[in-house]
Amino acid sequence: MNIKKMRSRTIGELLAPAAPFDKKCGRENWTVAFAPDGSYFAWSQGHRTVKLVPCLLHGTKNVTNSSSLRLPRQNSDGGQKNKPREHIIDCGDIVWSLAFGSSVPEKQSRCVNIEWHRFRFGQDQLLLATGLNNGRIKIWDVYTGKLLLNLVDHTEVVRDLTFAPDGSLILVSASRDKTLRVWDLKDDGNMMKVLRGHQNWVYSCAFSPDSSMLCSVGASKAVVAAILVFLWNMDKYTMIRKLEGHHHDVVACDFSPDGALLATASYDTRVYIWDPHNGDILMEFGHLFPPPTPIFAGGANDRWVRSVSFSHDGLHIASLADDKMVRFWRIDEDYPVQVAPLSNGLCCAFSTDGSVLAAG
Repeated sequence: MNIKKMRSRTIGELLAPAAPFDKKCGRENWTVAFAPDGSYFAWSQGHRTVKLVPCLLHGTKNVTNSSSLRLPRQNSDGGQKNKPREHIIDCGDIVWSLAFGSSVPEKQSRCVNIEWHRFRFGQDQLLLATGLNNGRIKIWDVYTGKLLLNLVDHTEVVRDLTFAPDGSLILVSASRDKTLRVWDLKDDGNMMKVLRGHQNWVYSCAFSPDSSMLCSVGASKAVVAAILVFLWNMDKYTMIRKLEGHHHDVVACDFSPDGALLATASYDTRVYIWDPHNGDILMEFGHLFPPPTPIFAGGANDRWVRSVSFSHDGLHIASLADDKMVRFWRIDEDYPVQVAPLSNGLCCAFSTDGSVLAAG
């Protein structure tokens, strides 16, 4: 796995070990994530395991030794941890998705009956959700590696996970069973709602920064004029609107840090920047020139866009495509400001401070 800086310089590579469990797995890394506080980086190693590593890049420069970094954390018993610990978590099945979540105490469970819960998630706790091939979602304590919850309701692969950014520990999962499910971890992982509307696989989902809106994107049954991008009101769990424009499966989405913009990436060779509040397409970033007509955009073209991520400044995005390139774009320019080679890129995410892009 490659980690790339905004000047497109590779600064490190993390290699997965040979799969000791699932010989049939191709060792694809479908998901990478940085913790909200920048303390940890997690990546699926292509089979049953997830590696959690202290993020040496956070708040430091030219760090060469992990012993030089101290990020104090609380144990559940109140004791201090002087240094984040590296973990390898065996999830029991192939890992397709993961997401970090942290709690804000004043954000209570949405459940009416809160008299008794198994867990009292504190502000000092950091959670990792892992979505598995068998449809299960497992919730882990990052600092101890302990399994806390096992969420069972999806019937197929859990393709993506996202926590509400407001600290409520509301988790949304997107699955190949064509549904999104909303879970309340502060209510011991109670499944609160099923969001239906997609006619095929749901590939990805993302919360707006204020947690009021959710975007979900998915696969198509039709070649032309398919509606593959949905916006949901997460207070009422109702659909706000459907965004029309893509001509092939939409596989990734991300909101800008201020929530004013939405980026979506599609196999039709395009990344669109939308105004999510009225559904207008504001910018189009093409990965094939000349751009394919709708009928050809719906087929194989060697330029499928696999992932898109907004930088923390809201002015740049990164995209990965099947032409073995990672591109960095300004949202107001038609051509990438930087490019770099990347073989078989599948997923990407910016670090918390925006200085580093991790690409699987």
